Amino acid sequence: MDEESQLIQPQDQSCWATLPDVCLHRVFWWLGDRDRSRAALVCRKWNQMMYSADLWRYRTITFSGRPSRVHASEFESALWYVKKFGRYLEHLEIKFLNPYNAVLTKKFQVTMRGLLSSLGKSNNRLKSLSIQHLELERLVWRNSIRSSFIKSLSFFLKKMGKHLDYLNLKGARLTVEQGCHVLNSLSYLRNESMASELNIEDFFSHHLAVYSSLQFNKTMATFQNLASLTLNYNCISDELLENLCENNASTLWTINIKCHIHDPHGQVIWGMSWAKLARQAVNLKVNFFFERVMKYERLARILLQEIPVRSISLRSCYFSDPDWSMRPTLLDLLPTFRHTLQKLTFEFNNNHESLDKELHLLILSCRKLFYFKIWAFLDVKFVERILKSQEEGQCALRTLKFHTNMNTPAKMGLLAI
Repeated sequence: MDEESQLIQPQDQSCWATLPDVCLHRVFWWLGDRDRSRAALVCRKWNQMMYSADLWRYRTITFSGRPSRVHASEFESALWYVKKFGRYLEHLEIKFLNPYNAVLTKKFQVTMRGLLSSLGKSNNRLKSLSIQHLELERLVWRNSIRSSFIKSLSFFLKKMGKHLDYLNLKGARLTVEQGCHVLNSLSYLRNESMASELNIEDFFSHHLAVYSSLQFNKTMATFQNLASLTLNYNCISDELLENLCENNASTLWTINIKCHIHDPHGQVIWGMSWAKLARQAVNLKVNFFFERVMKYERLARILLQEIPVRSISLRSCYFSDPDWSMRPTLLDLLPTFRHTLQKLTFEFNNNHESLDKELHLLILSCRKLFYFKIWAFLDVKFVERILKSQEEGQCALRTLKFHTNMNTPAKMGLLAI
């Protein structure tokens, strides 16, 4: 048996050693870091596969915000990865989940300083960077920790700005001065940024009237190649629209705008500013996301008829007012966009008024509407009418999602088609 096993063993090794690269690549693709490191010890060929650039182009690094022995090595492994394989990186996403205390934010800040420093020295191909929901305005971010992190991030963006095509800093929650300092880093020494996708939703702290900031408008004027821009309505101004028209009209395709009840949204935007931008950026589509901004008067000030609106999301977030009515919005405001509107999402409490008829008419009037999702009090017959209209070709709907309240037998639960 010993002699037989000795004869078989070289054949087994030869079989694995000659495994086609495409198969070996798939094996390594599905392995975690620890298993990849172990597999790289098998032979020289497997070790070479470990350093295949394709394996390390995309990376999500997650840091737990809770003190735990299980997560204690996250910070060290992140640094290990960047130092060893950071030069191959093209798409990086960093998550810091709900930091528990200042000790953890300090540890995160120190780790990020080393990570960004190492990456800035070894990498020249990074295309996208995403660091979301840091919420730097929270008390767990002490002033010194926050300032050090912003300094490290800004220095990194100065070095990598010419390569970056996509930047997502959603939920950073900075002051106007801090936020503009970070964004200006992208155009360091060039006075312009060529990033095509920028997400600064909730980038600034609540209650800030960013639209009135000359510094912000000057910063946004440095972006010359935007195809997609995501931001809050408290950043929108005539000056911003003029900047987009002058510098990004040939490239701009999408603007995503979030309007939250706690963000200032009473500024006056001229319809002619939107009309000029829509005229110059011929492919532009605008998507609105409203949270607790439900009253007709407020919506009418924002949803101007000159805007090429593609989708609207209205979420009440438990907003309740017995004097509030959704009917004017459904009958008078939203049909204004019947020629461009493609997606509608509603979540509201209409237990004081039936809106079945109004919703049906709205769906029929929007000839390009292919997606409709709603949480509300609806009658089963409303759903039946929608399905019948869809079957008869009276509307273009392809996706219907209903999640309705069931206070009576006439109400239905959940239906998704």
